[in-house]
Amino acid sequence: MSLETAPRLILASKSASRRAMLDAAGVAYDAVPADIDERAVEAGLTGAAPGAVAEALAVAKAAAVAALHPGALVLGSDSLVVAAGQRFDKPRSRDEAGEHLRLFSGRVMELHSAAALVRADGSGAGCEWSQASIARLHVRDLSEDFITAYLDLEWPAIGHTVGAFRIEGPGVQLFDNIEGDQFTVLGMPLLPLLGALREAGVLIA
Repeated sequence: MSLETAPRLILASKSASRRAMLDAAGVAYDAVPADIDERAVEAGLTGAAPGAVAEALAVAKAAAVAALHPGALVLGSDSLVVAAGQRFDKPRSRDEAGEHLRLFSGRVMELHSAAALVRADGSGAGCEWSQASIARLHVRDLSEDFITAYLDLEWPAIGHTVGAFRIEGPGVQLFDNIEGDQFTVLGMPLLPLLGALREAGVLIA
């Protein structure tokens, strides 16, 4: 299959970091953010492992967009954070971001990132590939002065991020050590995804 006849790829996200990853990798795509009820999806996943939840949300986002664009290959993605046995969503306020940072302080934050490729045709939407990956981020002991200064600098931008940080910005100052690849931290298992895109004919093999 030549790139001239390759399927159209749609990113079902408005995430700047995910778009930057695809742009830097030379992947052509359109962006159409998904609109799903994430809590409703999660309600059917009680007891599931964090990576499985992230993967299911990635599939659901891709499927929602694929249903509106038959024939296109749709890329969904999701990330979630677990620390001290607790799941964290995006902070809804500056105060909540501060609460998250205080709990993360001195702990290991597990960041689960997933991606999925879904294609819809006349009979419905089918997931052709999905994968989740994990990074372990060791948060240093954060002082109150640092948390205040950090939120002065980064809020409200980090309100759109799980974990209340942007690793490509001042958020890197939160950590002593990171186990896992940078793409997982940025929100998507990029290397396996690129392999899947080659298999699908979106990229030259």
